[in-house]
Amino acid sequence: MANTFKLVTKANVTSLDVIYTVAASTTTVVLGLMLGNTTGAATTATVTLGSDTAGRSGNNDEANQTVELVTSVPVLGNATLELLAGNKIVLEATDTLSVSAGASTDVTLSIMEIT
Repeated sequence: MANTFKLVTKANVTSLDVIYTVAASTTTVVLGLMLGNTTGAATTATVTLGSDTAGRSGNNDEANQTVELVTSVPVLGNATLELLAGNKIVLEATDTLSVSAGASTDVTLSIMEIT
C-alpha cells in the first residue's frame, strides 16, 4: 500500500462545488481544510461530505449518508478559517468533499491517499 500526500486547491468558490472525489480502490485521510475569504466583507461557508458507502456487516450495518461538516460557518473578510485542526476524517472510494460560500472563497485541502 502506497501513501501519497497531496494538496488540492480551488479558487473563487461560491456555489456548491465538489473540491475532491476519492478514486476507486483508494482511502483518503483529510489532514486539513482551509477556507480563505478573498473579499473585504464577512461571508459564510458550508462544507459537505458526500458518502454513499453501502451498509456493512456487524454493528455498523447502515449505509453512510451525505452530511454537512459545518453549516453557514462565518468567515471574516480577508481572513482564513482553518477547519479540522488536529482532527482527521477518513474518506472511502467515491466519497466527495464539497464547499459552498456566500462570496468568493479559496479552498485548500491537505490529504493523504492510501492506495
